[in-house]
Amino acid sequence: MEDFELEPGEKILRLVRKHWFVFVLQFIPFLILAALPFLLVPLAKFLMANTPAGAPLYAPLVDFARAGLFGSPLMRLMVGTWWLFVWLAAFNLFTNYFLKAWLITNERIVDIDQHGFFRREVSSLLLDRVQDVTTDVNGVLATLIDFGNIHVQTAGTIERFHMRGVPNPKALRDVILQEVARVQKLNPNATGGV
Repeated sequence: MEDFELEPGEKILRLVRKHWFVFVLQFIPFLILAALPFLLVPLAKFLMANTPAGAPLYAPLVDFARAGLFGSPLMRLMVGTWWLFVWLAAFNLFTNYFLKAWLITNERIVDIDQHGFFRREVSSLLLDRVQDVTTDVNGVLATLIDFGNIHVQTAGTIERFHMRGVPNPKALRDVILQEVARVQKLNPNATGGV
């Protein structure tokens, strides 16, 4: 969070990340991909037992099925390489989840967006430029678990500022609107108009 400095008198009201459930949903494919090598041996044995006419097509699988998943150095290398890439992709997902954040201060909204491991983008918008704040909660799970999206319409060149998958979006919207009203009361010449 050291990518920006707070102004004198500015304080952080909320630090928001994606809802944990959104992260879990995005993580499930990596668990499936990690388990995929364990399905190859039973699949090869099933093919050998049930389709003898197709033996020339899956001849390389015969040795693999006989040796098992970790039976040969080549298979250990292939499975280890597979798991390495799956682990790297999953760790990239976790890094993006942990480092991507939205900060609501008493003067602005800061969007810290992590792209991969080594690229970060920090954007901010002043609360006196906010014109509209809307939330949307789509689906049964999002309603029950209480996560959704917030869209902030600004008077600047960035038309909309999006926060996707945030926990308790209605309460966060209320915090933003309260701060916008407070800032606009202090500065009646502000360009926003909530």
